[in-house]
Amino acid sequence: MIHQYKNHIKRTIALAYPVTIGQLGHVMLGVVDSMMVGRVGAVPLAAASLVNGLVFLVMVFGLGMSLAITPLVAIAKGQENQQECGAVLQNALLINSLLAVGLTIAVYYLSDLIFHLNQSPEVAPQASSYAKIIGLSILPFMIFQSYRQFIEGMFYTRPAMYISIGANLVNAFGNWIFIYGNLGFPAYGLDGAGYATLITRIFMALTIMIYVIFSPRFKEFNPAPRFRTIDRIIIKKILNIGIPTGFQHFFEIGAFAFSAVMIGWLGSKPLAAHQIALNMASITFMIILGISAAGTIQVGNALGRKNMMEVRETAFTAILMAASIMACFGITFIMLRTTLPTLYINDPEVISIAASLLIIAALFQVSDGVQAVGLGVLRGITDVKMPMIISLVAYWIIAFPVGYCLGFILNWGVQGIWVGLLLGLTIAAIFFSLRFHLKTKKMMRVN
Repeated sequence: MIHQYKNHIKRTIALAYPVTIGQLGHVMLGVVDSMMVGRVGAVPLAAASLVNGLVFLVMVFGLGMSLAITPLVAIAKGQENQQECGAVLQNALLINSLLAVGLTIAVYYLSDLIFHLNQSPEVAPQASSYAKIIGLSILPFMIFQSYRQFIEGMFYTRPAMYISIGANLVNAFGNWIFIYGNLGFPAYGLDGAGYATLITRIFMALTIMIYVIFSPRFKEFNPAPRFRTIDRIIIKKILNIGIPTGFQHFFEIGAFAFSAVMIGWLGSKPLAAHQIALNMASITFMIILGISAAGTIQVGNALGRKNMMEVRETAFTAILMAASIMACFGITFIMLRTTLPTLYINDPEVISIAASLLIIAALFQVSDGVQAVGLGVLRGITDVKMPMIISLVAYWIIAFPVGYCLGFILNWGVQGIWVGLLLGLTIAAIFFSLRFHLKTKKMMRVN
C-alpha cells in the first residue's frame, strides 16, 4: 500500500512540476510587462494594471472553458478511444475559437467604457487603446490553451512549459522593440506592450500547433484543425464541463477582485498591504495549480479505465500533497511575516498591516491548496455543476458579506475582509473534498 502511494506521488510530481513552471512563466509575462512599462512612467503602468484586471475577468471564462478538454481527453485515453481524443480537440478548437471571437468583441466595446470609470484623464485613453490591442490576443491564447489542455490530457505536460519559457524571451524582446522604439520602430509606449503580448501569444499558438500537428506521437489523433468532424454529443460534453468551470473561476477570482475594491475604501496603505500579501499567496498557489492539473489528468485516466480505487487513491494523494506543501508555506509566512513585506516596500505601516495579513494567509494556505486540488479532481470525474454552486455560495453568499461585516461594521478593517476570504476558502475546501468522497463512493457501488 505504501509503495502504491509512493508511485502516485511520483506520477503527480512528474506531471505537476511542468504545469507549475508553465504557470509561473505566464505570471512572469505580466511581471516583465509591468517592469518595462513602468520605465515609461506611472500613467502607462496604472493603465496597464487597470486593463489587465478587467481583461482577465473577461478571459477567465474562456480559460475555464478550455479546462474542459483535459478530463475528457484523459477519460477517452483511459478507455483507449483514440478517435474520441481527436474529436474532443477538434470540437474544442471550434468552440474556443468562436468564444474567443465573442470575448474579443466584448473587450473592444468594454474598452470604451473605461472613460466612464472615473479614471484620470491621462490614464483612460491609454488604457482604452491598450485594451483593444490585448483583446486581439484572445484568439491565439485560446488556440494555445486548446492544444495545451489536449496534450496535458494525454500526460504530456512539458511541451507547454518549454513554450511558456520561450514566450518570455519573445515578450521581453518585443517589449524592447515596441515600447521603447528600437530597431527602427516607433516608440509605442504602453501600446507597444500590447503589440508584444499579441505577437507572443501568436508565437505560443503557432509553436504548440506545429509541435502537436507534426509530432508522430499525436499523428493518430489528426490534430490539425478540421471542423468537418463536428460532433454534437462531444460539443455538449465540452459545454457541460466548460460553462460551469468558467463560472466557477469567475466566482472565485471575482470575489478576490471585489475584495480589493472594498479594501481600497480603507485607503492606499491597507490596499498596498493587501497586494503584497496576496502576491505572496499567489506565488505558492502556482505550485498547487500544477498538482491540481496532475490530479485532473490522473483521475480522468483512471475513470476511463473504470478503476475507481485508483481514482480515489490518486485524488486523495494529490489533496494530501497540496495540504502538506501549503502547511509548510503557511509556517514560512508566519515565521517571516515581518521580513517578506520588506521585499516590496519600506513603509513601516504597510509592513505592519501586511505582516498581520500574512498570518491570515498562512491559515488559508491549506484551505486554498485543498480547494484548488479538490476542484481539479472533481473536474477529473466531470463533476462541475455542484462545485460551481459551492463556489457561488462560499465566496459570494458567505465570504463576501462576512468580510464586509467584519471589515466595516465591526471595524476589523482589512483583516476582517481577509477573514471572510479565509472562511470562503475553507468552506470550499471542505465541501469539494466531501463532494468528491461521496460522489466516488457512490460510483464505486454502482460499478
